Amino acid sequence: MTTTAEPATTTPGVLSPQYRALTIGMVALITLVAFENLAVTTAMPTVAQALDGLYLYALAFGGPLASGVVGMVVSGTWSDLRGPTRPLWHGTAWFLGGLVIAGIAPSMEVLVAGRIIQGFGSGLLTVALYVVVGQLYPAILRAKIFAAFATGWVVPSLVGPAIAGLIVEHTSWRIVFLAVPVLAIPAVFVMRPGLARGDRYDVRPGRLWDRQALWAVAAAVGVGVLNFGGQEHGVLQIVLLAVGLAAIAVFAPKLLPRGTFVLGRGLPSVVALRGLVAAAGFGAEVFLPLMLTRERGLSPAFAGLVLTVSGVSWTLASWWRGRPKHRFGPAVFLQVGMLAIVAGIAIAVLTLNPNVPVVVGILGWSLTGFGMGTVFPTLSVLVLEYSERAEQGVNSSAAQLSDSLSTATVLAVGGSLFAAIEPHSPVTAYLVAFGVPAVLALLGVQAARRTQGVPRSA
Repeated sequence: MTTTAEPATTTPGVLSPQYRALTIGMVALITLVAFENLAVTTAMPTVAQALDGLYLYALAFGGPLASGVVGMVVSGTWSDLRGPTRPLWHGTAWFLGGLVIAGIAPSMEVLVAGRIIQGFGSGLLTVALYVVVGQLYPAILRAKIFAAFATGWVVPSLVGPAIAGLIVEHTSWRIVFLAVPVLAIPAVFVMRPGLARGDRYDVRPGRLWDRQALWAVAAAVGVGVLNFGGQEHGVLQIVLLAVGLAAIAVFAPKLLPRGTFVLGRGLPSVVALRGLVAAAGFGAEVFLPLMLTRERGLSPAFAGLVLTVSGVSWTLASWWRGRPKHRFGPAVFLQVGMLAIVAGIAIAVLTLNPNVPVVVGILGWSLTGFGMGTVFPTLSVLVLEYSERAEQGVNSSAAQLSDSLSTATVLAVGGSLFAAIEPHSPVTAYLVAFGVPAVLALLGVQAARRTQGVPRSA
């Protein structure tokens, strides 16, 4: 007796015909958002000088960070009520419109207004993109597409500042703002056919501007005040930091899942860990080039090499994590990733000792990149797995809010502590600057153990 074997079924990839255009368009859009964030950081000193607006320098960064918080919350609610397509299109329009306003701004006040509009649009579109993944990609492909998103954020960090610097030096700072809309328009049109499938989303009753949105506005004000206060001095700094922290402490719990701050099992710990990993990684990263240049005498270009090395390890880890089959579960990956971040921070701190070769710190920091690249895609997948279809927007928004609020808080507080301690004891200042992120990463190891829950989405 003979039997006919059934043909083996193969899972389509993120670049298979039905997903290719959507994948390319989304990753291109993510990359452009990331490039703009880094490029503006490079160009802003020149911008402030050209527009005689140094007094608004801090607001040029704190404004979009704060408006992005509101955009994230609105996008999460909007995506759950009407589907992710509309907030994605609106977010893209606000983002590009803000860039155009900033690019043609005749004054620093107008540029800051453009930056605030840009930040709101960025919050809208980034959350909507995560919901698109949940709605239009099968579960087996989500880790891979989130790995591509991670690469879209990391690659600009390798080349973005250099490109922006060349643009500012040899042409005009306005091109930094105006080039991205020109490049983004093709990406938007590429996505349209794939997004058409998302238009069939069932409309649910509800209001976009509900209490959540009002709480988001209040939390955004806190972020803005905190960011501004971190760059002030004396009594004013203390007052602004206290006000900003109070606003975040009061309103952030209303925007995140119940149990986030006590590491409740499942989704609450996933959201908490998103904030911990971002605060630990980015909170330490900002001080590393400073330490290498001021304490070890490296040139800025060579000190920047450490970020390039970690960016490469981040990208490789993300793609490795995006493979469809792994022996271990998500909680193991998360714990290993957080431990790698702790190890990377600890090894980097060793370079404070002049007898430790700088290359040790550079290679050690690559462990932090590996940890970030392992943890971020894993968390993005878990958020969707632990969400009902009608909750993917709100929960994706919560994860990104946790990231933004935690990072803003750690950078503002850590920067203020560093500035206060460094004149008296530079070594102590760096130990504190790296010690706080290291403690957060260790707390993240505990949170990783509590991320195991019951998946609810298909």
